[in-house]
Amino acid sequence: MVWLWQTIFYQPLLNLLVFIYNLVGGDMGIAIIVLTVLIKLILWPLSQQTLKSQKAMQRLQPQVAEIKAKYKDQKDKLAQELMQLYQRERVSPLSSCLPLIIQLPFLIALFQVFRSGLNSGSLEWLYPFITNPGHLNDTLFGFWHLAGRSIPLAVITGAAQFWQTKMLITTKPPVAVPGSQDENMAAMMNKQMKYMLPAMTVVFGFTLPGGLMLYWLVNTLLTIGQQYLTFKKHDNPSS
Repeated sequence: MVWLWQTIFYQPLLNLLVFIYNLVGGDMGIAIIVLTVLIKLILWPLSQQTLKSQKAMQRLQPQVAEIKAKYKDQKDKLAQELMQLYQRERVSPLSSCLPLIIQLPFLIALFQVFRSGLNSGSLEWLYPFITNPGHLNDTLFGFWHLAGRSIPLAVITGAAQFWQTKMLITTKPPVAVPGSQDENMAAMMNKQMKYMLPAMTVVFGFTLPGGLMLYWLVNTLLTIGQQYLTFKKHDNPSS
């Protein structure tokens, strides 16, 4: 099973990274940035679907609150009404989870590549048609080492994560509907997550390789741009 995982996910990503590394003149940081952009473009449709679903679910929260308040003592009717609402609005509560599940193997493989693939010992996994550089320079712009942990990158990535989370969470007034305590609780949890996710990013970033944090940072910045384009188009359908 481990061999199968390495053959399908780890080895192709490692070879792609080394190929880009050779292409950009032996700068691992630039290679990671280019790889991140390529992966983001490949997974763009899945990320787009996730963002649209999250936006749609936020938009429906007032109607969901009203239905839950109206049928709070009728579980079967509540489920039926919610299902009809989702079908009428063409929204699936699970549609935002599926793209994330599909992306998960790639993210795990990337973690392995950046954790152990930034040293020359990983070059034994190269395909015959990939030029073996003999030695991997693990720096960005020749001076910022990425094989070990990088506290500055962790802090910068946490700040970017805060920006992304703040943009994603739609601020709206509490739902003034009897029995809507769960919606108010959800709003409170959203507010907490706006600070918890960036904090967790920084804490984990203190222990992760700088190469992985560079990927995380660039991916977060690209996601912010994607969210901006998606939400702008959603809010201005005529544009």
